[in-house]
Amino acid sequence: MEEFIDIISKDGTPTGKTASKYAIHKKGYYHNTVHVWFYQNSGHIVLAQRSATKLIYPLLWDVSVAGHVDAGEGIEDAAVREVNEELGISITLDSLSKISVTESFQNYGKNLIDNEFHHTFISELRTDITQFKIDTNEVQAVKKISFEVFQELIDKIDSSDHFVSKNKSHYQFVLDQIKYKSKHDLI
Repeated sequence: MEEFIDIISKDGTPTGKTASKYAIHKKGYYHNTVHVWFYQNSGHIVLAQRSATKLIYPLLWDVSVAGHVDAGEGIEDAAVREVNEELGISITLDSLSKISVTESFQNYGKNLIDNEFHHTFISELRTDITQFKIDTNEVQAVKKISFEVFQELIDKIDSSDHFVSKNKSHYQFVLDQIKYKSKHDLI
């Protein structure tokens, strides 16, 4: 079944038009995506390894969950749906804390112009990762690492092939937000 996505303007305003996911990327239409980063107050963050079949950055480690916002779907609803689809777990809307909307305008060549607005959320994980039922079309594997190891990987991003290197400042921002939220959740 073909996925349809709302087209938005370069400033993020809805246009009232939709297109197939293929057309969105072929023509470079602006559109919304969601990113959900899971953390635990014990000082851990969950990373997902991109599936080997992904066109962009296969097998690199990245955000816990990411996906497109379907046509007519709310941003937070898309985040909840994507978590369920990719990891096989259920979360509630009130478990999401929105930390940013980031422009990511990338041209990967023929048929892949990715003009996205990433709506980024953090959420405390209340399920053990062994309970995940991952969608192997999207996610190769998941792992939980400490905040300290995540920081080390960010610091060494240019000399390793662990993460998407162009996302270094975003990873740092996410880690800082998670550490702040985790610290204040404990108070």
